[in-house]
Amino acid sequence: MFMVTTNDVPGYRVTQVLGEVMGLTVRSTNFGQGFTAGFRALGGGEIPEFTQLMYESRYEVMNRMWAEAVQRGANAVIAMRFDSGSLGSFSEMCAYGTAVVIQPVDGAMPAPAQPAAPPAPPVA
Repeated sequence: MFMVTTNDVPGYRVTQVLGEVMGLTVRSTNFGQGFTAGFRALGGGEIPEFTQLMYESRYEVMNRMWAEAVQRGANAVIAMRFDSGSLGSFSEMCAYGTAVVIQPVDGAMPAPAQPAAPPAPPVA
């Protein structure tokens, strides 16, 4: 499964467009994380609790988008984008793109076959 931010995959052509796919999550920190992060924010700089929350959110939405693309029969997602925002004290993360079926172009040297697996898990 290819997931790319470009509108095509070099060495491949799109043979079928299956439509938009997305993954969405809305998260909040637990009380302890929020309390600790609040104190860290007073000093400025990076807030590791929120950084980890956003990293895990990106991982989750990519997995959800990947699963929806596979369910539709896609072997690639093109024009992938991320969007994030806040809803009060909650953090929203969305990944979206276009699910497609791609095939190698005759005579091209396509990238090695990739196993259909979700993105790698986050590093804690």
